Amino acid sequence: MSRLKIHENKRGFTLEGRNFFYLADTVWSAFTSITLEEWEDYLERRWVQGFNVLQINTLPQWDRCMSDVGLYPFYTEDGQKFDFTKWDDAYYERARQMCRMAVDKGFQLALVVLWLNYVPGTWGSRLVDLNVMPEEFISTYTEKIVEVFDEFDPIYVVSGDTDFDTEEAVSYYEAALKTVCEKSPQSLKTMHIKRGYDYIPEQFLDRLDFYMYQSGHFAEGQDMAYLLAEKFYRDYPVKPIVNAEPCYEQMGYSRKMYGRFQPYDLRKAAWSGILSGACAGVTYGAHGIWNWKKTGKKANPVLGEGFDEAFPVWEAIHFPGAWDYGFIANFLEVNGIEELIPVQELLLGKSEQIRMAVTNDERYLIYVPYTTKLVIGKELKGYYGKAVDLATGRTARVRLTPEAGETSVSMHDFKGDGLIVLERY
Repeated sequence: MSRLKIHENKRGFTLEGRNFFYLADTVWSAFTSITLEEWEDYLERRWVQGFNVLQINTLPQWDRCMSDVGLYPFYTEDGQKFDFTKWDDAYYERARQMCRMAVDKGFQLALVVLWLNYVPGTWGSRLVDLNVMPEEFISTYTEKIVEVFDEFDPIYVVSGDTDFDTEEAVSYYEAALKTVCEKSPQSLKTMHIKRGYDYIPEQFLDRLDFYMYQSGHFAEGQDMAYLLAEKFYRDYPVKPIVNAEPCYEQMGYSRKMYGRFQPYDLRKAAWSGILSGACAGVTYGAHGIWNWKKTGKKANPVLGEGFDEAFPVWEAIHFPGAWDYGFIANFLEVNGIEELIPVQELLLGKSEQIRMAVTNDERYLIYVPYTTKLVIGKELKGYYGKAVDLATGRTARVRLTPEAGETSVSMHDFKGDGLIVLERY
């Protein structure tokens, strides 16, 4: 298959010379939990919906739902505690088969090398230290991952949900990143970091090809979708930026807070990030798919962040928000949008939740969570406006009134969130 590359503008990706919007689905638990028959059905569903990347944990996800597949990367008696001295090659052969099925369908793979609970000195291993790897094993393990998966030209996501708050954690990830760079120099590399986190050690930056951030699953703090995009866009060396874990559809709010994220919340997180600097892509997640919940299986004793109960996969695969994310990629492709440059300063006197960006050819995109009249600090003569109802895909005209160095934009007619597009006649 063809290898994903960084766009010459350093803000996006290309595949076979064409623009590539990174639209991923989160299926962390694939290799431990999904049968091959289920995998085939899942791949077809997500392909039809427009997804082009799959984010998978190469190690067992610590807070996954339990399954009866019964294969693990290392010897285990209970499916929880692993013996790192004994590989189970059947696990890797099956994982390779799943990768082959995915790439044959047209997906890129984003494979997490080392989730945080396997690394000491992280917030995850402080909660559950059952499977912390010995440091001297990290390079050996990482070599194994490259040996098994490199033929599929994956993105190597060196860390999973991690922080870098201790020297010990940094040392572990240094060993893993160094090994990936040595053994797979041509692959794309990145790091998946914890919710609300905006720090990547400087020693890693020149070896990472793009940035992932996570706006996450806290009911309060959803503004991280745009705040973190702004931070990476403004303060880090220029590279593509992806919100790799916005709120998941029907995920219960973190820390056992009552409530679940709805399609509106997911659209808001996605468009807020895309128009604030993270225009390279976004990731979808469904509560029941990432952890692969199947009816009648025993509960995982590891609860992670205390989310509410997941829906079974046969129901979660039909959540409507996946179509909303497919719409994003299709909209950008159909309209030939390569890069979106944040121009938040042009929005006058309105909420920070409204986000605005401009294309290289001076088309303006504005995400409006609720309809309202806008004033833009630029006189846009010769422009017309339209609004897209993001819940239905319907479009409507919006009236523009340019005068005295400003442009007024009328309310759109839709009652929910909308994307306003301003372009020249």
